[in-house]
Amino acid sequence: MTYHSLLGGDTLDIINQLHNYRKEENELKWEGTFKEYLELLKERKEVAQTAHSRIYEMIASAGVEKQNGRNVYKFFNEEMFGLEESIERLVEEYFHPAAKRLDVKKRVLLLMGPVSGGKSTIVTMLKRGLEQYSRTDEGAVYAIKGCPMHEDPLHLIPTPLRESFYKEYGIRIEGSLSPLNSLRLEEEYEGRIEDVVVERILFSEDRRVGIGTFTPSDPKSQDIADLTGSIDFSTIAEYGSESDPRAYRFDGELNKANRGLMEFQEMLKLDEKFLWHLLSLTQEGNFKAGRFALISADELIVAHTNETEYRSFISNKKNEALHSRLIVIPIPYNLKVSAEEKIYQKMIQESDMAHVHIAPHALRVAAIFSVLSRLKASKKQGVDRLKKLRLYDGQSVEGFNDADTEELKNEFMDEGMDGVDPRYVINRISSAIIRKEVPSINALDVLRSLKDGFDQHASISAEDRDTYMNYISMARKEYDEIAKKEVQKAFVYSYEESAKTLMDNYLDNVEAFCNKNKLRDPLTGEEVSPDEKLMRSLEEQIGISENAKKAFREEILIRISAYARKSQRFDYRSHDRLREAIQKKLFADLKDVVKITTTSATPDETQLKKMNEVVARLVDEHGYNSVSANELLRYVGSLLNR
Repeated sequence: MTYHSLLGGDTLDIINQLHNYRKEENELKWEGTFKEYLELLKERKEVAQTAHSRIYEMIASAGVEKQNGRNVYKFFNEEMFGLEESIERLVEEYFHPAAKRLDVKKRVLLLMGPVSGGKSTIVTMLKRGLEQYSRTDEGAVYAIKGCPMHEDPLHLIPTPLRESFYKEYGIRIEGSLSPLNSLRLEEEYEGRIEDVVVERILFSEDRRVGIGTFTPSDPKSQDIADLTGSIDFSTIAEYGSESDPRAYRFDGELNKANRGLMEFQEMLKLDEKFLWHLLSLTQEGNFKAGRFALISADELIVAHTNETEYRSFISNKKNEALHSRLIVIPIPYNLKVSAEEKIYQKMIQESDMAHVHIAPHALRVAAIFSVLSRLKASKKQGVDRLKKLRLYDGQSVEGFNDADTEELKNEFMDEGMDGVDPRYVINRISSAIIRKEVPSINALDVLRSLKDGFDQHASISAEDRDTYMNYISMARKEYDEIAKKEVQKAFVYSYEESAKTLMDNYLDNVEAFCNKNKLRDPLTGEEVSPDEKLMRSLEEQIGISENAKKAFREEILIRISAYARKSQRFDYRSHDRLREAIQKKLFADLKDVVKITTTSATPDETQLKKMNEVVARLVDEHGYNSVSANELLRYVGSLLNR
């Protein structure tokens, strides 16, 4: 059975929905004897998988796809953007080998990265995912009924019989029966293991079943009992001894997170006595609690920290034993502009700002600024920050290929570990909305608000401020080009057709020029020489000199041949400089019309009609509203007048 959400179903009647929800919850329940549980295991071996294996299977079951030679795990797609490399490393260097019982299973997983970089989101996704996955047949979890630690029923099988059990079922058993269940086995079941009652459990962080979270408090008042449970002094008189497991509360986070996952917040700030419990649990699969023998537990421990705290932790000699017990996965800031836009869109949708109209490219311009602040200046010749930004975003940049991009990514291993965080941007967008007091903001509003916030941000130094001001200017220049192209497309109704026609004409003439052929006039049918005036009108847009025109034209033909060999379609976007030339040529032809129409203080009837048509097109086809469309036209008009 697959778990359905509360909002599923065709009816909006909340009472019916509650009834259906309750029915589904009841259908998920299962209870039987240990003997019946073994019959279940024969049919579904995956029921007995370890916590690490269950988490890996949960991630893998959502699907994997190849993108640019990398495995992209769809489990994270709806929440995480631009961190495909980090997530691939997380899954393939930790979760997958841990699921196969390799040595990394005996390590604490530590996510290390800057504030608001996605560490907590990853952990939250794993928690919420486990809650949902435990409601499916593939992710079903079974435990000894009445056990506060939701103990694995297979711990009931005595050690001498486990080898024969493995031969029959193909399942390895790790861990010993807990003191409490050992006592219950003798007293409640008189040693008859086959009669012990087993039940299906559903993971829930709220109900403290299989998912735990530990947050350190004041080191002086933090009690180890928060982790491992504590003695119930009110029952000692009844049971006679502190070593009686019935006089112990198995309610620490390590107890309750058994079979699933426990998140350690601020782990590196913990007192040593807490960390040694973690070491024992991850390395040996057990921990010490009360006056009992070691208690077995099967759970994934995941912690997160920032780079400064991690470096401080590593430099402390007292922590050396812990260093090799950690698997550290860096989670840097996203470095892709298109992915950064998605982060902002997601944060806005989750806020009270979802009703506000945010003009096209406003978030992109903010993303350009953010990513610029996170990039490191490359030592590679000919690579400035903007080129690097475009390459990282998957855009084609003349003279560079995928191998160059990978080389740039490997130049700095700590790239993305500092810079502007997404929350700062969203806070400044919020400020822009409140200050403008209209339900619409544009790219200039966002850039202005980002700039105004530098003085209010405690962690932005005077030196940072000057650097960030430069990035604001770079983002503004990028927006100027975007804005002009937006208006150009709106004025040229069939922009794509115009660009294609211009390119086809140019390429026909280039091919004839390079092959020393004639062209046939489509009207008269006579043979004519290549149109030098047409070719130069494009080439001059991008500064191709008279001496360089032949080499440029030959390069275009070579690029077309390369595309043809790969059975790929060549269009005006396939060559950066040709695309730029076509865009500039189209805009140059329109410039005067746009300039006069957008800046006239008293537009005549024709200009007014054209303006209304352009505004309508921006609204209907380009995602603007009437306010942001008119603001765009006014801004582009001012640019053209400079």
